[in-house]
Amino acid sequence: MPSETNCTLAITGEEDEAVRAPTEQGASAHGHENTAELRTQIRSTLRDEMPQQV
Repeated sequence: MPSETNCTLAITGEEDEAVRAPTEQGASAHGHENTAELRTQIRSTLRDEMPQQV
């Protein structure tokens, strides 16, 4: 998700976790309000994790 502070946090996990964690991070570290709108915006940026090449 675009960040004014160039935050490089990357999160993997189940969809609910991958929405909850950055929502809490956005609220605590970046001053965003923990709202349904923010969660929807974050959810829209989720992408399937690419399998690691061995």
